[in-house]
Amino acid sequence: PAPLGAQAPAPSAGAPVLDSARLAALKAEAARSVDSMRTLAQQMVDQVFSYGHLGFQETETSRYLTGVLRKHGFTVQTGVSGIPTAWVARWGSGKPVIALGSDVDGIPQASQTPGVGYRQPLVEGAPGHGEGHNAGVPLNVVAALAVKRIMERDKLPGTLVLWPGTAEELVAGKAYFVRDGMFKDVDAVLFTHVSSDFSTAWGGQSSNGLVSLEFAFRGNAAHAAGAPWRGRSALDAVELMNVGWNYRREHLRLQQRSHYVVTDGGDQPNVVPSTAKVWYYLRETDYPRIMGLWAAADSIARGAALMTGATLDTVRVLGAAWPQHFNRPIAQAMHANIRAVGMPTWDDKDQTLARGIQAETNAADYKPRGLESQVARLGEHVPDEQKRGGGSDDIGDVSWVVPTVTLRFPSNIPDLPGHHWANAVSMATPIAHKGVTAGAKAQAMTMLDLMLQPTLLADAWRYFREVQ
Repeated sequence: PAPLGAQAPAPSAGAPVLDSARLAALKAEAARSVDSMRTLAQQMVDQVFSYGHLGFQETETSRYLTGVLRKHGFTVQTGVSGIPTAWVARWGSGKPVIALGSDVDGIPQASQTPGVGYRQPLVEGAPGHGEGHNAGVPLNVVAALAVKRIMERDKLPGTLVLWPGTAEELVAGKAYFVRDGMFKDVDAVLFTHVSSDFSTAWGGQSSNGLVSLEFAFRGNAAHAAGAPWRGRSALDAVELMNVGWNYRREHLRLQQRSHYVVTDGGDQPNVVPSTAKVWYYLRETDYPRIMGLWAAADSIARGAALMTGATLDTVRVLGAAWPQHFNRPIAQAMHANIRAVGMPTWDDKDQTLARGIQAETNAADYKPRGLESQVARLGEHVPDEQKRGGGSDDIGDVSWVVPTVTLRFPSNIPDLPGHHWANAVSMATPIAHKGVTAGAKAQAMTMLDLMLQPTLLADAWRYFREVQ
């Protein structure tokens, strides 16, 4: 389909073209530069880990990261799209414009002492980086600084743009960035996301798009013991909606994922609840099917209201994410750079920590396997009939307005639950630091490919316009 809002033209061929030997030498120089910034990378990863902010609350995270970027010559715009914790940092001028993004928010109740292979929160009940979103922007900063040094010395044209995935866990940021034109002059987006492997992919993957919806019901209060017949329970409507959805779930596709939490269940047991709310994530592989889930949820909600005498007061969209589609030519170039960098060298302490937390969080018959030792193959497009559902990220919205890929870098531990305190265990340890350094090398090398091989950007835009 024709991409919505694809505004940037294919870059001209005016950029300098280097022979392969010179390009390889610059990539090696960038990798050495990344190595020289290992301490900075570690400091940033650990500092952001210490904040552990939830979505829209990333105040200290944003203040710290923008401070680092300003110190290194970037101009920073804050409050992007009306979001106080969103920002954009820029350096350089002219084409190509390369944007580096990564998420920054944490997970509720995932506070965890790093390097400890059992549950030990830093602050009981507090949020923490249970998905590892503390590492991606530091990776991008180091990669950008390595390339910036080469651009300054060799007087290379181009603009570097860095931005955070604010409130990604709420899928509530990137759609506004797209709407407000953050990517209108961007030639390529290199996104990063923490992983236990070292990989990238092109096309549509097994992840889903989603819509985040809040259903609010209204009833009538009454004394729950003295005159319950005079009340109409909004909470009853929420409970019946959830029951109805769970019966409907049997008849939905294997690819869908749907889940909910009750955010308002009334005030106290002796008062018939006059208000109640339930928050749903509805996930499917494409827009029509996501809208189909929404329509089914609407019908079930109205039926629940009819059964209880309550009313369906409002249905609010709290967030959304389009299904992702990543760019094949850029992914192929990035994969070659991943292979050139290779996996980090894990020592015995790294492997001991990994196997310990794997044993802690898996079934008794699970055999801990430790950290990955080989880079993953290049991920290819997954046909819809082969998909079996999965998570979501609003980088999907970005992928439909500019050629985009995601670099998955190896700073976490395989076979953990995800969105869990265990996934925070490695994220301020040498495992995370080594993974970020390896990822920053691949990111910087891919940036150089985009800057110095105009045919790569031309091929990327051709794929974007004609294939995607």
